[in-house]
Amino acid sequence: VQLQASGGGLVQAGGSLRLSCVASGSFVSINVMGWYRQAPGNQRELVATITRTGSANYAAPVKGRFTISEDNAKKAAYLQMNSLKSEDTAVYYCNAYVKRTWATPYEAYWGQGTLVTVSS
Repeated sequence: VQLQASGGGLVQAGGSLRLSCVASGSFVSINVMGWYRQAPGNQRELVATITRTGSANYAAPVKGRFTISEDNAKKAAYLQMNSLKSEDTAVYYCNAYVKRTWATPYEAYWGQGTLVTVSS
């Protein structure tokens, strides 16, 4: 199972970016997809998650500014980030809980990370 994250870049404060995460490989089901971020010197933290039924959850610092969505057919999740702040600067990681076969449990997989830099 591979998760390919893309969409990071440099943006001015107040601007927007859209991150994409696409899952590929051999699996039968994705339960939850999400985004986490890690700023220099900080631990990795939750940004947002979404279940396969579309239920979304957001961390308090991004609520109202970020929107997570999914496309089950494309096995993809997206993170629309608006009103970006300098404190949003971090490497953003895609995460998914994936069932590789019907006989195995859901397991966590991580993408390679995409850097978001917000200049003030």
